Amino acid sequence: MPLSSVGRKFFPVEAAAEKQEKKSRKTEQLPVVAKKSAGSQNTHAERPKTPVRIIPLGGLGEIGKNLTVIECSGDMFIIDCGMAFPDAEMPGVDSVIPDFTYLEKNADRFRGVVLTHGHEDHIGGLAYLLKKINVPVYGTQLTLALVESKLKEHHLSQSAKLNVVKPRQTVRMGCMAVEFIHVNHSIPDAVGLAVHTPAGVLVHTGDFKVDYSPINGGIIDLARFGELGSKGVLALMADSTNAERAGFTPTERTVGESFEKLFATAEGKRIIVATFSSNVHRVQQIINCAERYGRKVVVLGRSMINVMNIATKLGHLQVKKGTIIDVELMNRYSAKDIVLITTGSQGEPMSALTRMAMHGHKQVAITPQDFIIISATPIPGNEKYVTRVVNELMKSGAQVVYERMYEVHVSGHACQEELKLMLALTKPKFFIPVHGEYKHLKKHAQLAVDMGIPKENVLIAELGNIIETNGVQMKVVSQAPCGSVMVDGLGVGDVGAIVLRDRKHLAQDGLIIVVLGIDKNGTVVSGPELISRGFVYVREAETIMEGAKQRVCDALEGCSANEIRDWNNLKLTLRDVLIDYIREATQRRPMILPIIMEME
Repeated sequence: MPLSSVGRKFFPVEAAAEKQEKKSRKTEQLPVVAKKSAGSQNTHAERPKTPVRIIPLGGLGEIGKNLTVIECSGDMFIIDCGMAFPDAEMPGVDSVIPDFTYLEKNADRFRGVVLTHGHEDHIGGLAYLLKKINVPVYGTQLTLALVESKLKEHHLSQSAKLNVVKPRQTVRMGCMAVEFIHVNHSIPDAVGLAVHTPAGVLVHTGDFKVDYSPINGGIIDLARFGELGSKGVLALMADSTNAERAGFTPTERTVGESFEKLFATAEGKRIIVATFSSNVHRVQQIINCAERYGRKVVVLGRSMINVMNIATKLGHLQVKKGTIIDVELMNRYSAKDIVLITTGSQGEPMSALTRMAMHGHKQVAITPQDFIIISATPIPGNEKYVTRVVNELMKSGAQVVYERMYEVHVSGHACQEELKLMLALTKPKFFIPVHGEYKHLKKHAQLAVDMGIPKENVLIAELGNIIETNGVQMKVVSQAPCGSVMVDGLGVGDVGAIVLRDRKHLAQDGLIIVVLGIDKNGTVVSGPELISRGFVYVREAETIMEGAKQRVCDALEGCSANEIRDWNNLKLTLRDVLIDYIREATQRRPMILPIIMEME
């Protein structure tokens, strides 16, 4: 499906804003007036305007599944629709997406989806939303190319309404106009947003950093953020991921300089570099080094191959002809002439690098002739997986370099000085920190107060908060349904708290199944048979299992003597007897599942 241009739908930002402001002058003034921030431009008495609502449904107090609703009058759109990785308390779950209940209830007002960039935590939930509500989607070229690739997996590529936009262009969302602003991030084609509403301008940074020497794509459009600030920004929503880190985020080029030194160090060895598949800038620098040192490049990992193909086709990745070769041709070259670019920087169990480390990759075997660079920082919770992979690689004799040893990774998110710069440029009246755990939001909020925004004008929101502002005040007026929906295989939302509880129970203590047959008179005619899985190895614990079987037989005799015929009561009795016995004998509590079959 070709990506369509929305050039004919673009609206002049100033004209749209002025038109809405004229309409809003008839609104009555509200009694509570917020203090002006240090950068406020108004000197006359402020009058309330048509209110606009901001409703975060994901991305606050957590990392991932970013989704924010913006609504005004009878119109509504969302910023991003991402997914999150499951935590240790979600066994068997593949991914987590936001709850779309609020969007489904307001589908008649839903005008579209606006995407800031192509990372999974911002686009990973989109396919599941479009299956429910097929609305237009707006994003930059690379972002929508990555979206289209995912939609093909869900058989949605033909029905989806994808519209390509460019920085400094705007699209209409009912009574609102959304302007796209170029920002730097760890993936090309990232944008921030200026939402022009009747109440004023809302600025949403998306994920951003300030990189004065980016690999490609140009410097973040600080001038436009400054222009918006000089005209008056009602509210700023800014990336809080690195709010705890002082200073500036280093430029991506520092990683390239490190690669140059490491490639020189690895002379005579095969080089393997693991990084995020979406980090096109990082991949470009690896390829540049490989070409300068006369090495061929082999790409491993489905997601890496997919992103590199898309980025190359769109011109975001420059590769000389003949540089990249197929993995099957790798053995025709000596180790010193090869660079492998692979997935697995987070220690993912099925990734290419993990399979190499565990001697499970069909085409690549790790040897002492390998020099491995892990060009990423472990996502919180993944540290133990990355450490395991590093250990296994080293056991195979490979030399491994990672971030703690060498500057082979820089963040794609702004640190404190860049966050302060964004606040200084936009001079917002109100501030809502977004994209981060509570500690990140809290620190970012304090930075805003330090920059002169009145404390009462800074809101650390929670998921589902319906935040309303009329240009004069901002407050939480209600609560929208929100939460996490778990995706397990093809099932979406069919795994809940009870299923997770059972999975954890099974994982911790295992299962014992009691099977017996009863005739229509209630007499036991077969069994009981006890089957154990994940509890004990039966051959080594015969005494325990025989004792359990005897307890079941005794319980059945007691039920017969007391004329207990009801199957539910019989199952409860057997379960209680076994729980008591097993706990006494082993201090464990396996799941007990009695199965009674009626026999002729």
